[in-house]
Amino acid sequence: MGLAGLAGGLGLRGLARAETPTPEHSRHATPTPDVTAATTHTGDHGGMGTVGQVDHAANQFDPHEILTDFDTGVLTEEDGRPVRTWEMYAVDREFEIAPGVHFPGWVYGTPTSAASRRLGHVVGQCPGPTLRCVEGERLRIHFINASSHPHTIHFHGIHSAVMDGIPGVGPGMIPPGGRFTYEFDAKPFGCHLYHCHAVPLKRHIHKGLYGAFIIDPDPARYSGEEAAAARSRNHTTAESQAVNEMVMVLNGFDTNFDGENEVYAANTVAFAYDMAHPIPIARDQPQRLYLVNVTEFDPINSIHLHANFFDYYDHGTTLRPTHKTVDTIMQCQAQRGILEFSFAGFEPGLYMFHAHQTELAELGWMGFFDVR
Repeated sequence: MGLAGLAGGLGLRGLARAETPTPEHSRHATPTPDVTAATTHTGDHGGMGTVGQVDHAANQFDPHEILTDFDTGVLTEEDGRPVRTWEMYAVDREFEIAPGVHFPGWVYGTPTSAASRRLGHVVGQCPGPTLRCVEGERLRIHFINASSHPHTIHFHGIHSAVMDGIPGVGPGMIPPGGRFTYEFDAKPFGCHLYHCHAVPLKRHIHKGLYGAFIIDPDPARYSGEEAAAARSRNHTTAESQAVNEMVMVLNGFDTNFDGENEVYAANTVAFAYDMAHPIPIARDQPQRLYLVNVTEFDPINSIHLHANFFDYYDHGTTLRPTHKTVDTIMQCQAQRGILEFSFAGFEPGLYMFHAHQTELAELGWMGFFDVR
């Protein structure tokens, strides 16, 4: 049964639909699905998909661009020590999460993200830019709240209480038009995240104020096999350049405000990496996937690779796998990790990946690797 057949039973109205809403619907309403059109379309997409295409140009960000965009900010030196700096903006903006389904979000943006550099202005995007740095660097994030609500940035990492970005501690919530600079050392290395910690917390997270935060290990701090692993995961080394690195932030969207998600995705857009838009993979190149779950309203999310297995580094804070040769991993909200895998020796073709909660997969969190 395709997505159209599921739409009525699961309450999804807006993924499988005609190209334009009927006049009685507002822009944010979820229009009646076009069952015939959707059934025909999804037959070409492994039985799942949407009718039409999301306008990535109007969104100003593209899930394929987010997949490989690591925002390293501006690196300088002060008193012999590396300092990495970003400007981070919070803005209010609407974006399309499935064809014809627009979400009124709150998002982060930086001038140094790929989308902002491409368009010549700060682009607020969901998920926020993937911030990347190196263990031991001094990090400085100049936060500008350009939205209409108080916000913060809470970084998962080690820092002082005043830099924790929570109400009632340090500067607390930054009001509209306000500014604050978060500053701390990059530790521990791993795959982390940042998000708004203003209250009500579930609303500020669900609206889109989150992103991946990656601290690469410093190879100089390790020896032997661990030093080699650290070089492979440090974006400044030749060893790292030999690996195809990707980031997926798992998220969901409650489009009718009932406290349950109607749309699920990796990097915001439902079925962004479907058969028509798969992720190209060079067969003999090692693969590394930074995976972060920020799905609200669901206790867990997951990923399953078809026809392959991976090594998993829980939270990315170890240089040796915490799970070896697995094909499925679960994550609660804010849990994250690194998947390492290879298609070396595989037949070329399309290899599916998705959440292994069937509902999440059929409502948008599914994609394909195109192994070439």
